Amino acid sequence: MAGIADVARSAGVSKSTASRALTGAGYVSDATRARVQDAAAALGYVPTTSAVSLVTGRTQTIGVVMPTFDRWFFAHVLEGIQDALLERRYDLALYSAPPESDARREMFEHFLARKRFDGLIAVGIEPSAHELERLVEFGKPVVSVGGYDVGTNAVSIDDRAAGRIATDHLLGLGHRSITFVGGDPDGRRTSYGDQQRLDGYLTAMRDAGLEASAVHVSSEVSMPGGYGAAVELLGDRRTRPTAIVGVCDEVAVGAIIAARRLGIRVPDQLSVVGIDDHAYAEMFSLTTLQQKPHQQGRAAVQLLLWQLDDPDAPTHRIYEASPLLVRSSTAAIDDAASAIVGVGR
Repeated sequence: MAGIADVARSAGVSKSTASRALTGAGYVSDATRARVQDAAAALGYVPTTSAVSLVTGRTQTIGVVMPTFDRWFFAHVLEGIQDALLERRYDLALYSAPPESDARREMFEHFLARKRFDGLIAVGIEPSAHELERLVEFGKPVVSVGGYDVGTNAVSIDDRAAGRIATDHLLGLGHRSITFVGGDPDGRRTSYGDQQRLDGYLTAMRDAGLEASAVHVSSEVSMPGGYGAAVELLGDRRTRPTAIVGVCDEVAVGAIIAARRLGIRVPDQLSVVGIDDHAYAEMFSLTTLQQKPHQQGRAAVQLLLWQLDDPDAPTHRIYEASPLLVRSSTAAIDDAASAIVGVGR
């Protein structure tokens, strides 16, 4: 395998010049950099992480902390982070463990404390355990993906606005009996972003004069969780709502499946809105607010590398757009077909 000395010899420069040209550390003319890069490419030379670290003082590794990567959102954020880091020749160190678990405590106390990374991207960090504050204390640049931050660079959608817009859409269609499904009532196991979506729903209901009619049905934030909660919610014709806001698309799709099993027509008898534009949303023709987690992952990398290049730069929060995509899971309320018409007859 070719080494830096071979590249320098082929390009007709010193080893230190070749190193500067390939790592970006120190001045090299554009012509010299191009000549060195051409020589490296011709010889198949790839700089090792240790070699780059000696020159730049960096590990060329970014740590990523998230609670799980088997859910749609986290998997796509991770994919975006990885794509952006590979383009910049950075390594990725992934740390994942469920909140409040022994594995997670071990992760924070030992693995992350070793600081074998140049910066951290924290995805879906919960405020209850003050984990983001602990990451900042490590003294490395931190970017948060999600609604929660402690003055760090951050990327997210406006989750509160998403919950409000989803509810306003249903209110505009004439619905007044609207239930929010998903998350834990006491917030202990509800993510910060999901709580913000619930708050947006409650705000819209209050502004519409329907605060007393607001209902939150808890469920696991998953398709089976939404299905199970909706089966119970929709089982009584006299009390079932005419519309549901799912805390996410997975919960909303679960509710649609439950309605179909119960013989409730969507959207004729029940309108359903989700948030995320999950891969399944189009399949179920789900009205939803779109977010692009892959794009958020890429944006997080850009923010972190800016901070690495200029530690004194001001912090930024990027709010990614989340437009409402109206499909056929929602419709204007039809009094003749409404699931609650006929009560008391």
